Amino acid sequence: MPEYDDKDCVFCGIVRGRTPAAKVYEDDDLVAFLDSRPLFPGHVLVCPRNHYNTFPELPAGLVRSMFLKSQQLTRAVERAMEAEGTFLAINNRVSQSVPHLHLHIVPRRKKDGLKGFFWPRSKYRDDDHLETVRKAIQGAMDTSSVEPLTE
Repeated sequence: MPEYDDKDCVFCGIVRGRTPAAKVYEDDDLVAFLDSRPLFPGHVLVCPRNHYNTFPELPAGLVRSMFLKSQQLTRAVERAMEAEGTFLAINNRVSQSVPHLHLHIVPRRKKDGLKGFFWPRSKYRDDDHLETVRKAIQGAMDTSSVEPLTE
């Protein structure tokens, strides 16, 4: 795939070296850097070099490398920040402040002030509602577009 560069995207600017950032890792496919507005120090963003707006747009061939490297970076963040754990998140469109796919790796500690997710939880009306939602998602799966991962 040819390299795509969205000239108005701040993350494309970071990837291409036009915008300064505190990079912690980079390779041919990915760049990881400290979030300039961190939830806590050590908050890392991992993004593909090429511009994809959302996770569903990420080519299957990059999913494996992005998640394996993010797994390694998660361990590094926990060690470096002496964190008790981490919070990982990807926003797709809603709450995505930069429309360039990125994974948040946020160091966590018990009683650090974050309460689970950042929004209120809601319940299913009843078991029938839960089953209706389960079947709708299951029926919407397009397995033909998912490439199996091989070792």
